[in-house]
Formats: sequence, C-alpha cells, structure tokens
Amino acid sequence: MTVFPTTIAQAKKMLELKKISALELTNLYISRIEEFDKDLGSYTQTCFDSAREQAKKLDVSGDFSAPLAGIPYSLKDVISRVGLKNTAGSKMLENYEAPYNATVSELLEKSGAILLGKVNTDEFTQGSSCENSALQLTKNPWNSEKVPGGSSGGSAASIAKYLGLFSIGTDTGGSIRQPANFCGVTGLKVSYGRVSRSGIISYASSFDSIGPIAPTVDCTARVLEVIAGHDEKDATTPNISVEKYSDVNIKDLSGKKIGIIKEFTNADGFDENLKKSFEKTVEDIKKLGGDVVEISLPLTKYAIPTYYLLVKAEASTNLARYDGIRFGETVKVSNLEEQYTKTRSEFFGPEVKRAIMMGTYTLSAGYFDAYYVKAAKVRTLIKEEYEKAFSLVDAIVAPVTPFSAFKIGEKTSDPLAMYLADIFTVTANLAGICGLSVPTEKVNNLPAGIQILGKAFDEKEILEIGSVIEKKYNFSEIREKELV
Repeated sequence: MTVFPTTIAQAKKMLELKKISALELTNLYISRIEEFDKDLGSYTQTCFDSAREQAKKLDVSGDFSAPLAGIPYSLKDVISRVGLKNTAGSKMLENYEAPYNATVSELLEKSGAILLGKVNTDEFTQGSSCENSALQLTKNPWNSEKVPGGSSGGSAASIAKYLGLFSIGTDTGGSIRQPANFCGVTGLKVSYGRVSRSGIISYASSFDSIGPIAPTVDCTARVLEVIAGHDEKDATTPNISVEKYSDVNIKDLSGKKIGIIKEFTNADGFDENLKKSFEKTVEDIKKLGGDVVEISLPLTKYAIPTYYLLVKAEASTNLARYDGIRFGETVKVSNLEEQYTKTRSEFFGPEVKRAIMMGTYTLSAGYFDAYYVKAAKVRTLIKEEYEKAFSLVDAIVAPVTPFSAFKIGEKTSDPLAMYLADIFTVTANLAGICGLSVPTEKVNNLPAGIQILGKAFDEKEILEIGSVIEKKYNFSEIREKELV
C-alpha cells in the first residue's frame, strides 16, 4: 500500500527514491478531492487531465531535481493561469478565462509543481469568511458548520484536508493568515513586493501580497523560494536576492528578542480561551530561550478604520473596469448608463457593492482630504511605529484573530463584526511587513495559533522562529489524526 505523504519534503524524498511515481502521487490527491471536496467545497474548478499528463512526463524523464517537481498544488481563483477560468469568486467573471499566466503561475510551472485546480475565495477577495463567494460555499474541515476564514478560505480548507500539498493565496488584510489560523495550517503573508503581483486580480493594489498556505513551515519556505523575487512586470518588486528560506539555522530561540504588542493582548472582544492560549504560547517562547519584551504600538487602535478607508477606496478604483464592456458579463441594454447600472447591479455581490460605495464616497470631492488623505497619513505613522519597534526586537508575536472560526451565517448581516475579525492582521498590510501564521493547539474545539511578524523582507527570520514554535507544538500530528 502506498504511503500517503503529507509534506513537500516527504513527497520529494519518495519521488526521488522512486517509492512513488508523480502520477501515483497526483492520483492520490485527485482521489482525495473527489472523495472529500463535494462536502468541503474548496475547489471551484479542477484540471485533473492536464495534471496527469504533466505527471506522466515527469515520470518518463525521471528528473525530479526541480524544486517542486511532482508536487500537487492549487491556486486561489484570482491568479491567472492559461486554460482555466479566473473568476475571483464573482458572477461578474464567472466565464472569464485568463489570457496569460500570472508570474507566480509561470514560476511554479518551471519548478515542476503540478496544478490540480483553482480554489474558492470571497468575491474579489473581499471578506473574512469565504461566504462572500458568489460561486459556492466552502466549509471548515474541522467543523462543517463553521467558516474556513477568508478570503483565501478555499486554499486553507483544501490544505487542511490534504487536497494538495500547498496552495497560493493572497493577503490584503489577513486573507492568508486568518484562514490558515481557522483551518490549522501554516500561512505566510510576504513583505509587500517580495512576490510579484503580475497576473493577479487585485483588491487593493498597495496592500495585496501573494503567498503560500501549506501544511508546515518547511513547506511554506520551499514554496517561497520558488515564487519570490524581482519581476520586470511588477515595479513594486525590488531587486533583492531570494534567500534559502528552507535552511533553518536555529534549534531554539536563544538570543532572539521577541516583542508582544500590549494593545493586542488587551484588545476588546478577545476570546478569553484564545487569550489564555496566546499567553501560554508566550510562556513557551520564554522556555525556548526567547527574550520576550512588551512593546506599545498605540496607533493600532486606528488600524481598522484606516485600513478599510484606504482599501475600499483602492477597491472602488480597481472595480471600475468591470463595466460589461472591457471586462465582465454583459446585459442587453439601450444606452451606456443602463449598461453600467444593470451590469454592476446584477453581477456584483453585496460586499463588492459596499466597497464601491464606501470607496467612491471616500474619494469624492469634499471628503477626500477628510478621510482618504488623513487615513494615508495615519498609515505612514503606523509604518513608522513598526520600524521603531523592529529596531528594538527581532520579531513580534501576536494573536491572529480575536475569536475562533465562527458559524456560517453568524456575521453576514453585520459587516462591522466581520471587519473586526481582521483587527490583529491589518497592521502588517498597512506597514508592508511580513507575517507567518502557525497553528499551536486546539481551543474551543477548533485550531488556534499565533502570527510572527517581521520587518520588511525578513521572511527568513520569521520562518526560523516559526519552525521552532512548530516543533514545540507539532500540530501536524493532530491534523493528520483528525483530517487525513
């Protein structure tokens, strides 16, 4: 009987030693998708035939030297891949096929990774639960009555249930870290510009980042080594060398100065059980040799209004192209005004319409200075606060969410309650820094964990710290017992 590999390292070793073929590995994951995803709802579309063909070619060549050769994965349904639809979870783009590959897609293809399909997202990545998808409902694999988080809910749910060995998601305000936390897997929000955004359907262009969701820190690091780097198609990617992120050089946290944000631990609405779990993790970090110090970032209390003012303004601008003429579905009308109105009314969902209204209002004459400009100034101050903090500490450890995965439908009628799910994550996007979500234990009978924040382009640091914490808790064992 074939042993089921649950990490990239295991799969690579088995492939290289010929203990499993690429086709057998691909079919193992395809069979799991066929068995489990009807109930889970993570994949919006699959490409099993092309996956099998690619696997066969690898087996014939016998060459598995490429970094991710033979490793099955998925893409969030906002990432362009020729031959597949790029729906962004919206009726507006339900039939839109990508005319070119995203840079990330090209890099993964060159690495030998095998694409199984696209996974679900909140519409245009706007949401914290994956309930805003116009295409289907994705459930949390630990409890089908709970949400998987969002917007990369399809990515997190599929990886938690082992329907792929990694997935590529996007994080604009927590959309990788929060669903990874809700589903008990590892998720990396990279520094702004560390991974090219070319070929990605954008939510808010100055906030979006592309990153992996995977079973372990090592899996995450291996994927980052492939997708990171400068890209001429994306001017926001600096020409900074890509480190060997998977080479972990520390066994404990000795010599590491770890900051704890006072304003986060004292936040209103922080679930008491999650708070206790976080405090326990902090104590464990001390036992692992970490020098824990409390730091104050007083401007974090303005993070949610600052973030939502800015992202909705950028979103309303980005969404202007979907008019039924250049992009999107079309309806039969008699004049241009009707074309715009009917197309956008019929094919956009409630959260996207809310973004257009909020963003347009923020950018309108008379309110631009009062709201947008002021929020932009506060964003700069928040960034400066983090820069000052990182002159004192090597990394910051923080909770990921104030509460555990909530019931499907529980917060859909209250957008503000949904926005508050991002209270611990949005500051990293405002500041452009990196953050890693790592599961630790089960709390409230659901996965819980922490995020490790690092200064811009210091992914190596947070991945190393994350690997030490991961070994301490070994949450993968719990996940394998319950979800394989």
